[in-house]
Amino acid sequence: MKNFAYKGLMAPVFTAYHDDKDKTVNYEIIEPYAKYMKQKGVNAVLVNGTSGEGMLMTVLERKQVTEAWKKACDLNGIVLMVQIGGAPYPDVVELAKHAEKLQVDGVLCLPELYFKPKTPEKLTDYLKNVAVYCPNIPFFYYHIPMFTDVNVHMPTFLDMAELAIPNFCGIKYTSGDLDQGSGCLKPGRTIFLGADTILCGAVAAGFDSFIMTTLNICPEISNEIIDCVNSGQLDTARDKQKQLNFRISDILKHGDWVTAMKKAFNESCNLNLGNTRAPLAFE
Repeated sequence: MKNFAYKGLMAPVFTAYHDDKDKTVNYEIIEPYAKYMKQKGVNAVLVNGTSGEGMLMTVLERKQVTEAWKKACDLNGIVLMVQIGGAPYPDVVELAKHAEKLQVDGVLCLPELYFKPKTPEKLTDYLKNVAVYCPNIPFFYYHIPMFTDVNVHMPTFLDMAELAIPNFCGIKYTSGDLDQGSGCLKPGRTIFLGADTILCGAVAAGFDSFIMTTLNICPEISNEIIDCVNSGQLDTARDKQKQLNFRISDILKHGDWVTAMKKAFNESCNLNLGNTRAPLAFE
């Protein structure tokens, strides 16, 4: 299996669409987008996640977006993780095979979203059945209970998954429950924080890896929070967290999370990724 040693900031990138009736994918902007993130000091990206509207694209579109990002990441020295879940099981399997063929740096997978797993055992079984199709790629679970309504206890699940899934490496933890999140931390395990608004507390608790939407827009604030906590400047870190949370609140005046964040990104640079797709899109 490929080694996964990356720690630090990973941006969950948006998917760009043309301004046409069907909002067709704009693949041409991906390479400039990758270059822009690199210039901003972000050396890793997650594609087809929540911010990337992965669940609103066809399997073919998701494959083509991944292929374009693979080329862009190879050119710019960027780590590439791909989210393959949020689709019918046969499609998730197809996306796992595709990630294996491309040899991406990591795979992230949501749980089954209709026949929801209710126990650590059921969740482990589902992911094991997917991970077997990308056995040489580091495999991660995407814990985002506010969207999935899968509320399995993560520390228990992690212990089980590590024993059952040979290429399992950790999770993306998108939850405000910092107590449970802290219980996931363990040497040799990669736990990505996905909750921008609790970054300061999470770093203090021991988190060292982060996949947060605002890293597309203002990664410098997150870097400052992390550096201040790690150097003991806690008052400054708290002030920076308040600054980030105010920025998030201001952004969210303009719509749902993905639509508003994408709008803020478009306004923050000279790249225009277009609007979001229905049901997120608004005119």
